[in-house]
Amino acid sequence: MAMFNLPAGFLSSFLKSQLFTTLPVPSTPFTGQTILITGANVGLGLEAARHFARLDAKKIIIGCRSLSKGLAAKASILASTKRTEEDLVIEVWEVDLTSFESVTAFCKRAGELERLDVVVENAGIAVPTFELVEGYESTVAVNVISTFLMALLLVPKLRESGTKYDVVPRLTIVASDAHEQATFKEQNAKHIFEALSTGGQKEQPDKYNTSKLLEILTIRCLAPALSTSTKRKIILNTLTPGFCHSALMRHARFPLNIAAYIGKLILARSTEVGSRTLVAAASAGEESHGCYMADCKVRQPSAWVRSEKGAETQKRVYGELMEILEGIQPGITGNI
Repeated sequence: MAMFNLPAGFLSSFLKSQLFTTLPVPSTPFTGQTILITGANVGLGLEAARHFARLDAKKIIIGCRSLSKGLAAKASILASTKRTEEDLVIEVWEVDLTSFESVTAFCKRAGELERLDVVVENAGIAVPTFELVEGYESTVAVNVISTFLMALLLVPKLRESGTKYDVVPRLTIVASDAHEQATFKEQNAKHIFEALSTGGQKEQPDKYNTSKLLEILTIRCLAPALSTSTKRKIILNTLTPGFCHSALMRHARFPLNIAAYIGKLILARSTEVGSRTLVAAASAGEESHGCYMADCKVRQPSAWVRSEKGAETQKRVYGELMEILEGIQPGITGNI
């Protein structure tokens, strides 16, 4: 099954990370900063938001589909960090990543903020069956197209804030070590995104893994493009939180749901420990720009990503994705 397509060395590296690596508690302050984090109503995003609150952020925007869950998360953060609404503003904004229009409206609203220092794109889906959203397979639409639509729409605001407040803005996209397991059969197709959305297969064990691989490939092209710009510097990076207790696999089917349940009992990090990786990436320095992080440190992505075939596919993926984004929002690539 594609879900268990383990490359050489993956298992030993995975077990070392999960069982024998202690992740540092985040300590870099975010004093006075505004942090926007998607998918922060539950799981890793919520715990990361809690860390940002503890580390003196001034404003946190929780982007999520459910306002009621977002408001519950806000109450939980304020209660646990002992901060008050007077010294920490937490706003809950609705955004639906299955709708490009919703993502665009969300980013327009963010453009009206006084400042925006850190964006953590943590929202994503892992669904076992094929479904079309905005004309694309849902996992690819949400995890890749909407994710980079949001990233590019927020770049101007991040740059503006960096200039105005003399800070280096951060844009962090949560990927996964699952990218190492992607079989990515569509890599040889004439049009990769089209092939990803026309498989017609009902079961799709590889789509989540592939979506995370596509995120990493895109970042490896986008980061140098952001750097060559004469505009204000932004640090763009990506990470794997590792295998954690989270709601991500709630749609998993047999036998994966059983394997995930047993695996979590034995191997999974707590949600709080996993969230440390998000905060580490959001506070990482220039050395992390364009890079993949694991266990709160810069690490190489899969051997395939670094191969000649990976580099060639990376250019194709990036080119196709930029074309798709231009189709959704003409002129968006000018934000780079």
